[in-house]
Order: sequence, then C-alpha cells, then structure tokens
Amino acid sequence: MVMILSSEFEKSSEFSNSTQKYPHHKAYEEYAFVLDYLPYGRGGNDRHTSFISPVVQLIGEKHFTLLEAKLKPGVSASPQEKLYIGRETREKVLRVIGRINFNDLTAVAKSELELVLEKMVEEQESKFIDFFNTSSAVTPRMHSLELLPGIGKKLMWQIIGEREKKPFINFEDLRDRVGINDPSKIIAKRIFEELIGESKYRRFTR
Repeated sequence: MVMILSSEFEKSSEFSNSTQKYPHHKAYEEYAFVLDYLPYGRGGNDRHTSFISPVVQLIGEKHFTLLEAKLKPGVSASPQEKLYIGRETREKVLRVIGRINFNDLTAVAKSELELVLEKMVEEQESKFIDFFNTSSAVTPRMHSLELLPGIGKKLMWQIIGEREKKPFINFEDLRDRVGINDPSKIIAKRIFEELIGESKYRRFTR
C-alpha cells in the first residue's frame, strides 16, 4: 500500500499545474448534443436581419463545452440530437455563435443537461474507464478520483488497489469489483458540477 501511495501522489504537482491551466487551452468541438431548440432565436440575436434564424443550445461531445449556434433557415432540431458543428460542410448548423455559461442556458436546456451528460458518458465508456485506470493526484492530499461524488479515501484506495491488479475493462467490471453502482451517473454529476462552477478543479470540461 505504501508503494501505491508514493506512485500515485508523486505526480501531484505536475497534475495540479496542468489542471489549473486546462481551461486556457483552445478546444474545438466537432459534434455537439442539442439541449434546447429555439425556433425564433433568443434575446434579439437577429434584430438586425430581415428574418429570424432558429437557435440551438448545445453541449460539445469531446470537451463538454456549452455552446449556442444558429441553424440554417427552415431547419429544426430536437433535444439530445447530435449535430455536426465542425469546420467542414454542416448539414443543419449555419454558424456557431460562441460559448455560453450555465446561467445562459434556458430552463429546458438546464433540465436536459444531466440526462444528456449521462448519455454522453455511456457512449464514451472507454474514455472514462481510462480515467479510473490512469488518473493520478490533484494535490499531495487529494487524488482526482476523490473529485467524483461519493468517492472518499476508502473507496479511492479500493479502486487503486484493484486497478493495480488488473485494469478495469468497462463500467460493469468496475461495478463488480469495487461496488460503484452507477459509474456513468457519478461521472455525469461531476461534469455537471464543473459546468455550474462548483469546483476549482476541472477534470473533464474546458
């Protein structure tokens, strides 16, 4: 156990520095999920044009960036729909307006957010299993596993001990070996906390 303690926390300074710089790195999204569809735009976005463009509020697939985008005229979208927002030809999106904060979301978007996050986490299971297998310390006293809701020191060491024996394969394997009932919900809740600004450390969002 002492050897695990040393190996897990000796990188804490490096990890902490990278975590604090994380939000300043430019991160582009290729795909995003719809949180809300506003057929008549929002708050006068189109007051200088002769027509109203529909607007969508989105969350990026890779970095969980909250965004707003205009759709092409005559196009609609549904909550939880996946849209291409990259630099190539887009089917529905006219242009990405820019980043928004949690407080800029509509009531509908806020109500959809946690459901969409759970769906996104489940679809990217391998990415988050890798987090459980490779995550390191945030500070000399805190491991990044402890950033997840419901994971304290005891469960953290149980996870570390199990992954030292054999890396976790999937969420089911994680549940069976350490007793975490719903890993996707725990991770989704952590991402939600980062998006609403409740944590000083950003592990999953930019």
